[in-house]
Amino acid sequence: MSPEEITGHAPVVATVIGAVLLVWAAIKLVRYLRADEGTRRSIRQAVRIRATWHRLAKMAGLSVIDRTPPPLAFLNTTRDGSEPKPRELVPTIRTTPDPFGVIIGIKLLPRVGIKELQDKARFLADAWGCARVAVEPGRPGYAVMRAVRWDPLTDRTVYKPTGRPPDALSVWPVGTDEYGGAVSVEIKEKSGSTVAGGVGGGKSNLLTTLITRFAPSPAVQFALLDGKVDDAPYGDYADAIPRLFAHAGHDLEEANALFTRLVKLLRERTVSARKVLGTPNMWHVGPSVDWPLVIFVIDESHTFFRDHKGSDPKTKKLAALAAENTRLVETLVKMGRSVGIFTVLATQKATGDAIPTSIRDVCSAALSFGQRTTDASVAALGEDIRNWPDADPINLQGSHYVGVASMAAEGRPGFVRVRTPRMDPHDVAAIANATAHLTQDPAELLASLTALSLRKPEPPQHSEPPAA
Repeated sequence: MSPEEITGHAPVVATVIGAVLLVWAAIKLVRYLRADEGTRRSIRQAVRIRATWHRLAKMAGLSVIDRTPPPLAFLNTTRDGSEPKPRELVPTIRTTPDPFGVIIGIKLLPRVGIKELQDKARFLADAWGCARVAVEPGRPGYAVMRAVRWDPLTDRTVYKPTGRPPDALSVWPVGTDEYGGAVSVEIKEKSGSTVAGGVGGGKSNLLTTLITRFAPSPAVQFALLDGKVDDAPYGDYADAIPRLFAHAGHDLEEANALFTRLVKLLRERTVSARKVLGTPNMWHVGPSVDWPLVIFVIDESHTFFRDHKGSDPKTKKLAALAAENTRLVETLVKMGRSVGIFTVLATQKATGDAIPTSIRDVCSAALSFGQRTTDASVAALGEDIRNWPDADPINLQGSHYVGVASMAAEGRPGFVRVRTPRMDPHDVAAIANATAHLTQDPAELLASLTALSLRKPEPPQHSEPPAA
């Protein structure tokens, strides 16, 4: 095609390009006009972020010098024949606005990874006028930055129970993350969970909600120890009492009796599982009315494991009970997974004296509400929390973060912050009373199942042959 022909088609090409740009602009304008006020503000913010990112990234040290000439560098030689100067590369980004701020997908570069982005998060938040910028891993080679004008987790939520059995008994719905996504703790094939956090952080509310969520299912039974009070009916779980098949307060002898009772149930289930269920692992067939999932909540667990010092007979007895409690709960956590016993231990600081490490390190899930020190966060969530400062529970201070916890992200590296919903005590009482008839002792249910499985089948009845 000659230059004259190309020039002749230029108006047509320009018209097509102009029409495409006009349609694109119209679509963007319609989306902007139809969005709520928060999203509109985020759209404007996203435009500013994209426009200033290249310069801002260089100022923040989020760029890398590429000294290797590109494949076609010979086409870009200067007039004197020297090679071009090294290139300064900046990570490419994509923005997605939402009502709270902007979600930024960023392609990582060598020496510009998640750690470097986390180190510059405060600088980026100030430059963009945001309350905070959180950095999380994305798909391989990418990261996700969450720039919010205000933290969506500070908006409190309420759980209103429906009274219907949950759709699944294999997961424990905990709440929602800062992206609005559902966050759950896996129960299936898991041994237990720890819950840590300061006074008034939301532990008891979380555990009361756990009971209320599963209460309408006849395939779940509950036991509870409340270390804050003399007996559970006088504490935070008083409204849930009708749905508990066993409960006790801070008395070590009563607690020891309940631990012993549940370990006995564990051993009896272990012995009879293959004969009754046809498999040694209950989760291969799932919980049932006759073989229910047992959720055992131990609140203020340090009460039952504390090392008592002293040489007088009473103190020695308490020390012996505490040592035996540790042994029994360790057995529950280590062996309860396959027979359907899930143990949840809650305390303020999940240090080794509050939850012995032989128990704590076996629990498959860990949550922590607000903590005062990073050492307390490490005790609750593990050493890896030091690498994720945005999710450190020390950031969850203040009344607006009551009910917000940090936990390990299921199925991916890192941690997630989750808003747990508030539970109205009147709703707890209503559900517990409405489902009280479902409460049964799992040991009695197992005894009935075992008796049935041991019955000899009656011999088949053969009819007499007809007379000739």
